[in-house]
Amino acid sequence: MPPLRVNGATLYYEERGAGPETVVFAHGLLWSARMFDAQVAELSTRYRCIAFDFRGQGASEVTAGGYDMDTLAGDAAALIEALGAAPCHFVGLSMGGFVGMRLAVHRPELVRSLVLMETSADPEPNVVKYRLLGGIVRLFGRVGMRMVMPRVMRIMFGREFLEDPARAADRHLWRKRGLANDPVGVTRALQGVIDRRGVHEEIVRVTAPTLVMVGDQDVATVPAKAERIAARIPGARLVVIPGAGHTSSVEKPELVNRALAEFLDSVRAGD
Repeated sequence: MPPLRVNGATLYYEERGAGPETVVFAHGLLWSARMFDAQVAELSTRYRCIAFDFRGQGASEVTAGGYDMDTLAGDAAALIEALGAAPCHFVGLSMGGFVGMRLAVHRPELVRSLVLMETSADPEPNVVKYRLLGGIVRLFGRVGMRMVMPRVMRIMFGREFLEDPARAADRHLWRKRGLANDPVGVTRALQGVIDRRGVHEEIVRVTAPTLVMVGDQDVATVPAKAERIAARIPGARLVVIPGAGHTSSVEKPELVNRALAEFLDSVRAGD
């Protein structure tokens, strides 16, 4: 599909499947729409599925600015409107979840339901560590990305995924995908994550049916962060994915797919 120009940025997106309802997938920091390949494959038999890359990451444009979470939420809103996808089921992982919460609060007419994976409603607690990693990439570019990638992998994936000999090819693939990002885009996106304001007080206003998912091995946004979100959003459900870290859609795709399908079916049944 041709890139889409919205809100001052050219965004890459993919669309698959058809149906009366649309699921929009928003990825986490450093990655791309590829995070949700397994979920799109599963759900596209019944839903129209759209997965996009945030500005500065994946195949989207590296813009000079606009990496704060409110602007990224504006990007997502403009994409949903431009593609006639509203109201959609919005699935956001980590940074995608930061955006999803803002959309559900400020643009509720765009959100049919909300799925928040491996995310937090609070300000970033790991500022010093993330500034250091970003500084290395800014200073050394692609060489810097290779320098920090071992640490990034330990943040992004759980112990089971990292230690399983059978997943060696998967680890190599995701390391390669992370390194393929533009260093400038990655550091700008990272700064947006570091500087984000908390929205915990606001999310009590979310009215869309909400599913919160977290891996029990997530070290980037620990399970307590998910519990805090689920307790704050009225009626939210919490699902813990055993053996998964911060990238549960990749690490435990079958469990994530099952939880997603059950939740979406329940939302449809509630119509």
